Amino acid sequence: MVISDSPPAIHAESLVKAYGTHRALDNFNLTVPTGSIHGLLGPNGAGKTTAVGVLTTLTSLDQGIARIAGTDVRDGNAVRARIGLVGQYAAVDEILGGHQNLVMFARLLGFRRADARRRADELLEQFSLTDAADRPVSGYSGGMRRRLDIAVSLIRHPDVLFLDEPTTGLDPRGRIDVWDAVLRAADAGTTVLLTTQYLEEADRLADRISIMSSGRVIAEGAPDELKANRGGDRVDLTFTSQVSSADVECALAPGELSFTPDPDKLLVSLAAPDGAADMVDIIRRLDAANLTPTDIALRRPTLDEVFLSVTESTESPESSESSDSTEENR
Repeated sequence: MVISDSPPAIHAESLVKAYGTHRALDNFNLTVPTGSIHGLLGPNGAGKTTAVGVLTTLTSLDQGIARIAGTDVRDGNAVRARIGLVGQYAAVDEILGGHQNLVMFARLLGFRRADARRRADELLEQFSLTDAADRPVSGYSGGMRRRLDIAVSLIRHPDVLFLDEPTTGLDPRGRIDVWDAVLRAADAGTTVLLTTQYLEEADRLADRISIMSSGRVIAEGAPDELKANRGGDRVDLTFTSQVSSADVECALAPGELSFTPDPDKLLVSLAAPDGAADMVDIIRRLDAANLTPTDIALRRPTLDEVFLSVTESTESPESSESSDSTEENR
């Protein structure tokens, strides 16, 4: 739940991070309210990993201001005491059980033995791992390992949890398990910054989304806002292959139609800014032209469409290639 009267959990202003002549971050700006889940999206090489590295003190900052829960990232010890970080690969010990892992990490963080055990029990229950508490982690599913990884990152009740592509490589069941774990962490009061390449994941979890390209944020808003800015509702039509595009163009507005190639059927899409009213009008016009679709649906633009639209308009092949070669190694 967003806490509107609190200072931002994350505030980044005009961040610059360069590797030689390449700017991995180039005037990067981001503000994340306390208590929210914020998605950070972008193609490979956009600067997501560098941004997380700077905000978690793992990467030094060249220019700009960045604060976590009011603390400057240049004060590394203070910031690290207030954050949790889950990378793309599980960091837990596979020989130990879930409970042993949590106790071990709690002890390393300075907890007394009794307090470490108590916190381990709390987290195992919070993330539905109690039944597997004594089982070696090597026997856990991918989703269970990631939930345990998130639990470890929450041992100290961090103000901000950074999740860097936490569901990479998981099957659908494992991804859903991790999504539930993220929502539980947010419900407990932790602000979450999530980087992901799964657009459905950001759409489901994030209160707001920032889309990056070439080291900066190029679009930001709530998922529904971004979709609305993409052009609002659309009507998708499917016809048999016997219906021609010319027939449909004659019945509807040809300048507003888009066709998707398919050898077995005719797929048509057009904007419907007035939603259901436009859909009713389209059906009437098709009926007047004796055209009957095999399927018709009113839908909003997907986050995938938003992502492709905004990134393709700003990324040149040359800049993307140079970014990939640098960013993927950082």
